[in-house]
Amino acid sequence: MAYYENVFITRQDISTTQVEELIETFTKVIEDNHGTILKTENWGLRTLAYRIKKNRKGHYVMFNIDAPGVAIHEMERQMRISEDVIRYLTIKLDEFEEGPSAMMSSRTRDDRSQNYEHDYSNQTEATSAPDASDFTSKENEVMAPEPANEQGENNIEGITT
Repeated sequence: MAYYENVFITRQDISTTQVEELIETFTKVIEDNHGTILKTENWGLRTLAYRIKKNRKGHYVMFNIDAPGVAIHEMERQMRISEDVIRYLTIKLDEFEEGPSAMMSSRTRDDRSQNYEHDYSNQTEATSAPDASDFTSKENEVMAPEPANEQGENNIEGITT
């Protein structure tokens, strides 16, 4: 038997229990054709990148399947018949990834903000932020432009005003 990954999207207006019923239906189709579903991930209601059949959102579900090609063909036929499924994609894999999929392990905004927090209390003097005394030397002063002369010319690179 071969390994397959299947992701399908259902309409936004069906309930979560109806999505669970579809998952059970497709699982039964695979098992009736001598296959097994090794992992099921319900990614929930997500915004689509573009409208599909007048839907802006959809319920996403992913299967990791170990089954013969006949079982996959029958499951896809059932998905085409179902009015609730708006898209599906099945790909053949050499092996499954360990752990949760990228969608389930994606970080939230709160997780990302924790990565940018930094503890400045443990820094040494050499790595501390510069203070005002570091900028008192003549080379670090900001020079004001010289005033224009009587002809209205600045003494900066021959620019006239």
